[in-house]
Amino acid sequence: MSFLKDIFIDSEAHFVVLIVQSSSTFSELFGYTACRQLLQMFISIIFFHVSEYILALVFHGKSNVSFKSLLISKHYVLAMFCSLIEYLIEIYFFPGLKEYWWISNFGLAMVVLGEIIRKLAIVTAGQAFTHLIKVYHEENHQLVTNGIYRFVRHPGYCGFFIWSVGTQIMLCNPVSTIAFTVVVWKFFSGRIPYEEFFLKQFFGSDYEDYMRKVPSGIPLVR
Repeated sequence: MSFLKDIFIDSEAHFVVLIVQSSSTFSELFGYTACRQLLQMFISIIFFHVSEYILALVFHGKSNVSFKSLLISKHYVLAMFCSLIEYLIEIYFFPGLKEYWWISNFGLAMVVLGEIIRKLAIVTAGQAFTHLIKVYHEENHQLVTNGIYRFVRHPGYCGFFIWSVGTQIMLCNPVSTIAFTVVVWKFFSGRIPYEEFFLKQFFGSDYEDYMRKVPSGIPLVR
């Protein structure tokens, strides 16, 4: 019995040490850096999608808005999940990589700027701003060239591009920063010509003149 008691006490001691070591590792892994950066990320995502939905309700009414206005798709969730996995792997194996606060803060500034540009686009366009490309001209679909649209043809896309890439710079995620930049750019480089094909049909020479004077807002996309 004394032998079993010694084994039990020894096992209990090892278990306590393991718990203490695990707690120490956990606290180091999720210290100030991780808590701040992940909190900023989650707040940015929640604010972006909830505000998109609320503005859609304001300008289009509840009967014309579905949960698709939250702009959450399977590919989007997968991309954000992969960025989170990258962050956790890097903060465990390369914690110093996440301590470049000037880079992280620059990403945060991009997130704020992208959010402002996109929301200005929505508020300025009002009912003319939709999450789906219009292929038929409707009565409330007007050519908007005032406000933020004086400087950028597609401020909604521009804002999202800056916002999405900014989230990854904010997390100091090098792989996801490159991936988000390439994927989002490729998406908009295909979407903009497709959308403008219909806009030129709707507004004719007025839109063609507008195109020549104002940049798209997406790099290398005229």
